[in-house]
Amino acid sequence: MEVATPTLEGDLERAGATVHYEAYGEAGPTILLLPTWELVHERVWKMQLSYLARHFRVVIYDAVGAGRSSRPLDPARYSFGHRVADAIAVLDATGTDAAVAVGFSMGGEIAINLAVMHPDRVLGIVSIGGHHPWVVPLSERTPDVPYDPVANPEPEGWAKFDTRYWQRDWTDFVEFFMSQVASDPHSTKAWDDLVEWGLDQRPDVLAWSIADDYDELTVDEVRRRLEMLQTPTLLIHGSEDRITSIESSRVMQRILPDAELLEIEHAGHAPQVRFPVRVNHAIRAFADRVLGTTRLDGTWWIGPGREQTVLYLSSPIGLGHARRDLAIAQELRALHPNARIDWLAQDPVTRVLAVANERLHPASAALASESSHIEHDSGDHDLAVFQSIRDMDEILLHNFMVFEEVVASGEYDLVIADEAWDVDHYLFENPNLKRGAFAWMTDFVGYLPMPSRGPREAAVAADYNLEMIEHVDRFGRVRDAAVFVGSPDDIVPDAFGPGMPRIRDWTEEHFDFSGYITGFDPAALGEKAELRERLGYRPDERVVIAAVGGSGVGVSLLRRIVAAAEAAHRAIPGMRMIVVTGPRIDPASLPQVPGVEYRAYVPDLHHHLTACDLAIVQGGLTTTMELTAAKVPFIYVPLQQHFEQRFHVRARLDRYRAGRFMEYDDLEPEALAAAMAEELGRKVDYRDVETDGAARAARLIGRLL
Repeated sequence: MEVATPTLEGDLERAGATVHYEAYGEAGPTILLLPTWELVHERVWKMQLSYLARHFRVVIYDAVGAGRSSRPLDPARYSFGHRVADAIAVLDATGTDAAVAVGFSMGGEIAINLAVMHPDRVLGIVSIGGHHPWVVPLSERTPDVPYDPVANPEPEGWAKFDTRYWQRDWTDFVEFFMSQVASDPHSTKAWDDLVEWGLDQRPDVLAWSIADDYDELTVDEVRRRLEMLQTPTLLIHGSEDRITSIESSRVMQRILPDAELLEIEHAGHAPQVRFPVRVNHAIRAFADRVLGTTRLDGTWWIGPGREQTVLYLSSPIGLGHARRDLAIAQELRALHPNARIDWLAQDPVTRVLAVANERLHPASAALASESSHIEHDSGDHDLAVFQSIRDMDEILLHNFMVFEEVVASGEYDLVIADEAWDVDHYLFENPNLKRGAFAWMTDFVGYLPMPSRGPREAAVAADYNLEMIEHVDRFGRVRDAAVFVGSPDDIVPDAFGPGMPRIRDWTEEHFDFSGYITGFDPAALGEKAELRERLGYRPDERVVIAAVGGSGVGVSLLRRIVAAAEAAHRAIPGMRMIVVTGPRIDPASLPQVPGVEYRAYVPDLHHHLTACDLAIVQGGLTTTMELTAAKVPFIYVPLQQHFEQRFHVRARLDRYRAGRFMEYDDLEPEALAAAMAEELGRKVDYRDVETDGAARAARLIGRLL
């Protein structure tokens, strides 16, 4: 899902083509994100757009021949003269007098042409891995055996960079070329994106785009004008670029003596993708100097005095994290009464915090919704959650950049991150941005591939795990505390991947264990009969509660449960069925069936689950462990293709001897009704769940204050 929303969007007609453009933000200092080679479209800037758009007005457009712009079948339309004229037309259409022009690869060449032909429209240039007429060739780009349809019909490597081969096997060329663009280790998501965008292109259009036709100016004239140019310039280049050598940027720096060169060690051709935080900061700092804008980092919040300060991040995927985090916060305040806790959170966590009268940081309003993304990716009780997390990269980077600005002032002594994957990942990628103690919490470790998704997911999951292991090996100091919410026996026996350590062994070495944290003690709620009376449940009715947590992913499961209500009433005399939709599902959107009561968000749902006779839930850890702690019979139905629910959670529930696992496809009305009746008659023999987990976690984390 895209994070930023354009304030202006349109299409302009020029020289027989349609150019699609967008502007973000109101009138003011502007950054123009130029298109790159027509092989990809403007989504190549997805890791920069939302961040820059919070501080500048940003204009972006698709090159003719790519994305949502048209693809004219005129080879002459793909010259640099037309590319520059298209950029000017976009500036005019968006009411932009002048802007900082940012280009990547071929976009860098567009930027310098734009500056020399229209210096009054370009306030500054940022060129990332920029191409230009004086590039220093890379020897490896010259193939040992060139492509020949007869003599070498199956070329290797750079021999595929041949327009004749593009017509023969476009997919193979795109996959090879993008492997050279995204050559950095752990760049599987970048490669996936680039290949997807590249396959949206036509090989003939791409062939026309490499003619290097300068139209109005000769190459010598461009260089002469560049040498006289006084436009501020920043060159960003990866030291391991396999497309355009870093020596090429050093040549450009000699042509433009005042140009700055930021060399990113070990980066490939697209550092704005692999190292987006560093590149985003560099672009913003450069634009601030050029445009005369003022950095606002650290001004989100002015705290009173200098008491101990904590910034708490609670994962919005479900509501369970919020309840356990509130319990930890309460214990932390008992240990440190003067500590001030601010929450950086998003819906639905914010609803729980509001009920608890907690202090919400105002920057929370700038966060992009992770729950909405998960709901968007879900199907009929189906969520390939690992891929969904990968596809959330734009959202996670945006939210990290918000977090980074919040802590930039150094106000917070401690950051507690409960499965805030964005913060943990990007702090390891940028350890210099750590500004206080950092405590990491999670209830599972290790991505496990779903067999149904084939060998590709297995390889990618192992790569993600390896990256995490390497992060901890290189920069273990980033995590001042690492708390696993559970015990070693709760960890799956699997390895992180082929030839990699077992998850339990590695976790025991790198984490402390708090035991499970339910956020409440069932015994503190009193006798069950008294609790039922307080909640309005009669002694003679058998209360069945169906609940699916804080996201909208569970709507399909609720429909299956409601469809079984009639059969369940026949099988269970005196049954009262209550369906809790949660904060993100409208009860009115579900079938209105006799004998089914709907309730929306219930802040004290765990009280009702403790009081009920049977629960039917998804396979989320929090709700199932609450039911385990309360010794309530329950049926759980993990989401299909959801590795955490199907492997990590199920392994833990099996250890506790808790719950009845059912597949979604088996929830026919009569079958579900029969299972409900059986579970109501079954004697519960669950293991006891720890009741001091929050206090133990608070002690482990609180020592950092």
